[in-house]
Amino acid sequence: MQGDLPFPRLAGTHAGIMGGMIELTIPGQGELRIQHVVTDVNGTLALDGQLPDGLAKRLSALRDRVTLHLITADTHGRQASIDQQLGVTAERLQPGNEPAQKADFVRRLGADTVVAIGQGANDAAMLKEAALGICVMSREGVAVETLLAADIVVPDIFAALELLEKPLRILATLRT
Repeated sequence: MQGDLPFPRLAGTHAGIMGGMIELTIPGQGELRIQHVVTDVNGTLALDGQLPDGLAKRLSALRDRVTLHLITADTHGRQASIDQQLGVTAERLQPGNEPAQKADFVRRLGADTVVAIGQGANDAAMLKEAALGICVMSREGVAVETLLAADIVVPDIFAALELLEKPLRILATLRT
Protein backbone atom coordinates (compact mmCIF):
# COMPACT_ATOMS: atom_id res chain seq x y z
CA MET A 1 0.00 0.00 0.00
CA GLN A 2 3.02 2.19 -0.45
CA GLY A 3 2.39 5.41 -2.36
CA ASP A 4 -0.71 6.09 -4.41
CA LEU A 5 -3.04 3.19 -4.97
CA PRO A 6 -4.02 2.39 -8.57
CA PHE A 7 -7.71 2.26 -7.72
CA PRO A 8 -10.29 4.68 -6.33
CA ARG A 9 -10.47 5.67 -2.68
CA LEU A 10 -13.59 4.18 -1.14
CA ALA A 11 -15.29 5.21 2.09
CA GLY A 12 -17.13 1.98 2.94
CA THR A 13 -15.71 -1.09 4.60
CA HIS A 14 -15.68 -4.52 3.05
CA ALA A 15 -13.63 -7.62 3.60
CA GLY A 16 -14.04 -11.08 2.22
CA ILE A 17 -12.47 -14.12 0.70
CA MET A 18 -13.86 -14.95 -2.70
CA GLY A 19 -12.78 -17.82 -4.96
CA GLY A 20 -9.07 -17.31 -5.35
CA MET A 21 -9.03 -13.75 -4.08
CA ILE A 22 -9.07 -11.80 -0.83
CA GLU A 23 -10.89 -8.48 -1.19
CA LEU A 24 -10.73 -5.56 1.21
CA THR A 25 -11.94 -2.00 1.14
CA ILE A 26 -9.92 -0.04 3.67
CA PRO A 27 -11.31 3.35 4.71
CA GLY A 28 -8.87 6.10 3.79
CA GLN A 29 -6.66 3.65 1.86
CA GLY A 30 -8.69 2.10 -0.94
CA GLU A 31 -9.41 -1.34 -2.21
CA LEU A 32 -7.19 -4.43 -2.18
CA ARG A 33 -7.77 -7.44 -4.39
CA ILE A 34 -5.18 -9.98 -3.34
CA GLN A 35 -4.57 -12.92 -5.67
CA HIS A 36 -0.94 -13.74 -4.85
CA VAL A 37 1.11 -14.16 -1.71
CA VAL A 38 4.87 -13.97 -2.27
CA THR A 39 6.99 -14.98 0.66
CA ASP A 40 10.67 -15.19 1.33
CA VAL A 41 11.75 -18.55 2.72
CA ASN A 42 14.80 -18.39 5.00
CA GLY A 43 14.17 -16.28 8.07
CA THR A 44 10.53 -15.72 7.09
CA LEU A 45 9.05 -19.21 6.69
CA ALA A 46 12.01 -21.27 7.83
CA LEU A 47 14.70 -20.97 10.47
CA ASP A 48 18.05 -22.51 9.56
CA GLY A 49 16.38 -24.18 6.58
CA GLN A 50 13.67 -25.90 8.67
CA LEU A 51 9.94 -25.15 8.61
CA PRO A 52 8.27 -24.78 12.01
CA ASP A 53 5.72 -27.38 13.06
CA GLY A 54 2.26 -26.70 11.67
CA LEU A 55 3.33 -24.27 8.95
CA ALA A 56 2.83 -26.64 6.02
CA LYS A 57 -0.81 -27.17 7.03
CA ARG A 58 -1.43 -23.42 7.40
CA LEU A 59 0.09 -22.68 3.99
CA SER A 60 -1.95 -25.46 2.40
CA ALA A 61 -5.15 -23.88 3.71
CA LEU A 62 -4.06 -20.50 2.35
CA ARG A 63 -3.64 -21.97 -1.13
CA ASP A 64 -7.43 -22.40 -1.31
CA ARG A 65 -7.73 -18.60 -1.22
CA VAL A 66 -4.73 -17.25 -3.13
CA THR A 67 -1.78 -18.43 -5.20
CA LEU A 68 1.27 -19.00 -3.03
CA HIS A 69 4.75 -18.18 -4.34
CA LEU A 70 8.01 -18.85 -2.51
CA ILE A 71 11.11 -16.91 -3.49
CA THR A 72 14.55 -17.79 -2.18
CA ALA A 73 18.30 -17.63 -2.53
CA ASP A 74 18.31 -21.07 -0.83
CA THR A 75 20.80 -19.91 1.79
CA HIS A 76 20.79 -23.23 3.65
CA GLY A 77 20.60 -25.49 0.59
CA ARG A 78 17.41 -27.15 1.83
CA GLN A 79 14.86 -25.63 -0.55
CA ALA A 80 14.21 -28.90 -2.42
CA SER A 81 13.05 -30.45 0.86
CA ILE A 82 10.89 -27.43 1.69
CA ASP A 83 9.37 -27.53 -1.82
CA GLN A 84 8.50 -31.18 -1.30
CA GLN A 85 6.95 -30.54 2.13
CA LEU A 86 4.79 -27.73 0.77
CA GLY A 87 4.01 -29.08 -2.69
CA VAL A 88 5.33 -25.86 -4.26
CA THR A 89 8.38 -25.14 -6.38
CA ALA A 90 10.10 -22.01 -5.12
CA GLU A 91 11.46 -19.35 -7.43
CA ARG A 92 15.25 -19.55 -7.08
CA LEU A 93 17.16 -16.27 -7.18
CA GLN A 94 20.37 -15.88 -9.12
CA PRO A 95 23.37 -14.65 -7.12
CA GLY A 96 23.59 -10.86 -7.09
CA ASN A 97 20.99 -8.08 -6.91
CA GLU A 98 18.47 -10.19 -5.02
CA PRO A 99 16.29 -7.22 -3.97
CA ALA A 100 15.68 -6.26 -7.61
CA GLN A 101 14.93 -9.87 -8.56
CA LYS A 102 12.31 -10.11 -5.82
CA ALA A 103 10.71 -6.78 -6.76
CA ASP A 104 10.68 -7.79 -10.45
CA PHE A 105 8.95 -11.07 -9.54
CA VAL A 106 6.22 -9.14 -7.69
CA ARG A 107 5.79 -6.78 -10.67
CA ARG A 108 5.47 -9.70 -13.11
CA LEU A 109 2.60 -11.10 -11.03
CA GLY A 110 0.88 -7.70 -10.96
CA ALA A 111 2.06 -5.82 -7.87
CA ASP A 112 -1.41 -4.47 -7.11
CA THR A 113 -2.61 -8.07 -6.53
CA VAL A 114 0.28 -9.18 -4.30
CA VAL A 115 0.91 -9.48 -0.59
CA ALA A 116 4.66 -9.79 0.02
CA ILE A 117 6.01 -11.25 3.25
CA GLY A 118 9.63 -11.03 4.36
CA GLN A 119 12.14 -9.89 6.98
CA GLY A 120 15.60 -9.69 5.41
CA ALA A 121 17.28 -6.75 3.71
CA ASN A 122 16.74 -8.36 0.31
CA ASP A 123 12.96 -8.37 0.98
CA ALA A 124 12.49 -4.60 1.40
CA ALA A 125 12.05 -3.84 -2.31
CA MET A 126 9.37 -6.51 -2.80
CA LEU A 127 7.47 -5.28 0.28
CA LYS A 128 7.52 -1.74 -1.15
CA GLU A 129 6.43 -2.98 -4.59
CA ALA A 130 3.51 -5.11 -3.39
CA ALA A 131 0.01 -3.85 -2.70
CA LEU A 132 0.55 -4.97 0.90
CA GLY A 133 3.92 -5.59 2.52
CA ILE A 134 4.12 -7.62 5.74
CA CYS A 135 7.32 -7.81 7.77
CA VAL A 136 7.62 -10.74 10.16
CA MET A 137 9.79 -10.52 13.23
CA SER A 138 12.17 -13.45 13.15
CA ARG A 139 14.60 -15.25 15.41
CA GLU A 140 17.03 -14.65 12.54
CA GLY A 141 16.46 -10.92 12.92
CA VAL A 142 14.79 -8.18 10.89
CA ALA A 143 16.50 -5.69 8.62
CA VAL A 144 15.58 -2.10 9.53
CA GLU A 145 15.10 -1.29 5.85
CA THR A 146 12.49 -4.04 5.57
CA LEU A 147 10.76 -3.02 8.77
CA LEU A 148 10.39 0.51 7.37
CA ALA A 149 9.17 -0.78 3.98
CA ALA A 150 6.31 -2.78 5.52
CA ASP A 151 2.68 -1.74 5.78
CA ILE A 152 2.18 -4.12 8.70
CA VAL A 153 4.65 -5.75 11.12
CA VAL A 154 3.71 -9.01 12.87
CA PRO A 155 5.50 -11.17 15.44
CA ASP A 156 5.87 -14.29 13.26
CA ILE A 157 4.79 -16.04 10.06
CA PHE A 158 1.74 -17.56 11.75
CA ALA A 159 0.43 -14.08 12.60
CA ALA A 160 1.01 -12.99 8.99
CA LEU A 161 -1.03 -15.92 7.72
CA GLU A 162 -3.78 -15.19 10.26
CA LEU A 163 -4.11 -11.71 8.71
CA LEU A 164 -4.91 -13.37 5.39
CA GLU A 165 -7.30 -15.85 7.00
CA LYS A 166 -9.07 -13.03 8.88
CA PRO A 167 -8.77 -9.99 6.59
CA LEU A 168 -10.75 -7.70 8.89
CA ARG A 169 -7.55 -7.57 10.97
CA ILE A 170 -5.80 -5.91 8.01
CA LEU A 171 -8.65 -3.43 7.72
CA ALA A 172 -8.51 -2.66 11.45
CA THR A 173 -4.76 -2.04 11.30
CA LEU A 174 -4.62 0.10 8.14
CA ARG A 175 -7.82 2.16 8.23
CA THR A 176 -7.35 5.89 8.59
